Amino acid sequence: MRQFTAVVNPTAGGSSGTAALLPLARLLREAGAGLDTQYSRSLEHAAEVARQAGEQGRIVLAVGGDGIAGCVGGALSGTDTVFGLVPAGRGNDFARALGLPTDAPALAALLLNGSPRRVDTIQVESAVHAGVSVLGSVYAGVDAVANRYANTSRLLRGAASYYAGGLRAVVTWRPAQYRITVDGVLHERSGYTVVAANSGFYGFGRQIAPGARVDDGLLDMVVIRHAPKRLFFAVMNELKSGEHLKRPEVEVLRGKEIRIEADRAVPYGADGEVDAALPVTVRVQPGALNVLC
Repeated sequence: MRQFTAVVNPTAGGSSGTAALLPLARLLREAGAGLDTQYSRSLEHAAEVARQAGEQGRIVLAVGGDGIAGCVGGALSGTDTVFGLVPAGRGNDFARALGLPTDAPALAALLLNGSPRRVDTIQVESAVHAGVSVLGSVYAGVDAVANRYANTSRLLRGAASYYAGGLRAVVTWRPAQYRITVDGVLHERSGYTVVAANSGFYGFGRQIAPGARVDDGLLDMVVIRHAPKRLFFAVMNELKSGEHLKRPEVEVLRGKEIRIEADRAVPYGADGEVDAALPVTVRVQPGALNVLC
């Protein structure tokens, strides 16, 4: 029977990751599985706990949102440890890309009986991140500013915090002059954001890169070029369905290594966490993570 270690973000989704784990834990234990629960004090602590559990041959579960999923999954990237997700955050975008069930009985059945699948991860190199791995996407521009606002919102939760954060960010945004190098080829663009996507989703279910696949060995780089702000708000709305790709202001490039620079210290984020600024280099790591999905 499988042995699990759950690494829990106790404040996931603005409430408690524990609430999402409790019904699942009961089902796993009733089936005879072992479950050890560890509460993270920080992302660094979560990564350390995950690596230690993996070295003991346990299946490691990230309980929370995209931040802890990216942290724990990134820490296990390049190992043979089996990784599982218990979505309990505001966005849960990587879990959405994997098609994970949200109800406890279906998720328990998957964790107990599912076969691991190899998926890609993203290596991030910058002045702040040296060889860090993440799962879903790295984004630089107005969306990173918006996500920072959403993460620090005390009044709004869920999708409302993302929309409010996006509105605030766009109103104050001025176009960035990007230098984007994709597999050695330079592209210069003026615009709102650049997103290097392994997963199709980010920002609470928005389909920023509908063609992205977590196991194709490539990153989809989406560029939203400069346009009137009223048009950008329309693009934001179209992210729900992926219709934004039909607009001439939206460009998609694909590659294995992407260098993103700008004319100023534009903030960038990765898997929902924003704590750095350009320049940054990202590389796909094919099949680096073993996931139950």
